[in-house]
Amino acid sequence: MTEIKLIALDLDGTLLTHDKKISERNLAALKAAHAQGVKIVLTTGRPLKAMEFFLKEIGIADQENEYTITFNGGLVQRNTGEVLDKIVFSYEDVAAIHEVTQAMDLPLDAIHEGHVYQIQSNQPSLYSTFNPALNFIPLDFENLDQKLSYNKCITACPAAAIDRALPEIPQALKERYGVFKSRDQILEWCPKEAHKANGLAKLIAHLGLETSQVMAMGDEANDLSMIAWAGLGVAMKNAVPAVKEAAEVVTPLTNDEDGVAWAIEKYVLSK
Repeated sequence: MTEIKLIALDLDGTLLTHDKKISERNLAALKAAHAQGVKIVLTTGRPLKAMEFFLKEIGIADQENEYTITFNGGLVQRNTGEVLDKIVFSYEDVAAIHEVTQAMDLPLDAIHEGHVYQIQSNQPSLYSTFNPALNFIPLDFENLDQKLSYNKCITACPAAAIDRALPEIPQALKERYGVFKSRDQILEWCPKEAHKANGLAKLIAHLGLETSQVMAMGDEANDLSMIAWAGLGVAMKNAVPAVKEAAEVVTPLTNDEDGVAWAIEKYVLSK
């Protein structure tokens, strides 16, 4: 197997435990790999602001030669915040998605970098309970800034409501945008080309690396593209079936059992 030079890591359900922490064993494995010159790239649907604590914990925050993939591949960034590449929604895209979610009585939040515009609806959004570090701005849809670009939209509500709505989303909208669950209570709406594999492909082109030198780890539908794309795709034991099927390796441990450390120890540190 080609030597791994970059580890791409999903957060929730992968690197983080159920209580949103990096375990001691996972952190030790990440720091050991980084000390060997391996790039540690958090690859997530979150904005950079929502990951500052984890980047500091790993020891790669605010560094020009360290990178993060945010908004599911929509932004490729240095950890200083500098954007190397971006794919975004226009106001018209948000309006098209809002028309459908409103008809299905689902909430919708539109995200611009660290700001979350909570479009007021009958069904309250739960997104602030998942990412309290972000700046939440409640407003009516009519007051949404038409000149801004938006990184993605979020529908955050009880899982049963999302599961009922998924089959009702018009096929034309699914073909136009990326629509997937990243957690039981979160449905994400992203630009079609904003997926984790695309963001990583742009990053390794910048770094002069090959796909074969990337190990990607994840557990949910928004990780599927990078798991299938990477030289070594690793699914967590707790991953959804589609991710396990696409992966070359399925860890014998869950995210709460240091599955990330197991993979790093076996495929990076032992080489």
